[in-house]
Amino acid sequence: MRIVRYAVGGVRHYGEFEEGDERIVRFEGDPFTGMSPTGQTDEVGDVVVLPPLERPRIFGFAYNYAAHIDETDRDAPEVPVCFMKPSTAVVGPGDAIVYPADGELIHFEGELVAVIGKEARHVKASEAHEHILGYTCGNDVSDRIVQRRESAFGTLLIGKGQDTFAPLGPVIATGLDPSDLSLTTRVNGAVVQSASTADLLLAVPDLVAYLSRYLTLLPGDAIMTGTPSGVGPIRPGDEVEVEIEGIGVLRNPVVAESR
Repeated sequence: MRIVRYAVGGVRHYGEFEEGDERIVRFEGDPFTGMSPTGQTDEVGDVVVLPPLERPRIFGFAYNYAAHIDETDRDAPEVPVCFMKPSTAVVGPGDAIVYPADGELIHFEGELVAVIGKEARHVKASEAHEHILGYTCGNDVSDRIVQRRESAFGTLLIGKGQDTFAPLGPVIATGLDPSDLSLTTRVNGAVVQSASTADLLLAVPDLVAYLSRYLTLLPGDAIMTGTPSGVGPIRPGDEVEVEIEGIGVLRNPVVAESR
């Protein structure tokens, strides 16, 4: 399934794209407690596609591709490097990434995002798939100047967690094997990242097992699995696309903050 969250006339629904992505089969319920078809369909042109998750907890992993570690001129971490983004950082397909008025160096980071569908605690990597609903595209937008200042003192929040710094979408794709999916990021149509999730140092099941060893993962949680090499700056007026095999394209414009 390619599950989409959307609004019609201000009312929010979950649905599934029909082949060709021109119509959406509307469901009642949600993918975490159960969905069933209503018998209605909606034309894509009549709806607003929303972020696939409503105010999720977002867990991020840094330095999870060897080539990205190399481009940051760092040693491979001895333990997984985790951080969280506030739920208020989430925006959906077509929504703007807001470039902060005092921003100096804002970067894109295209990533595969795993969506938890079933509560997970002390889950083995071999069992992780039983707790994953599906996958979506993500962009771990980062303010590098703030991030570096924070990191020097062992924190990582404002550099990663500003409003609009977590675009997600366009769908939650179920039934995917995350072990070897192509990931491409484009800025203004030019390819800037091209990789495979086969290059993840810690694969998706390992990330779920690691997190669930220490905390309870909840339905609707999002795990950003890390970005490959090729990260770089964005500016107001740019358009960023993150495309992942089997999921689709997450497309967001960049606009200057207005105060």
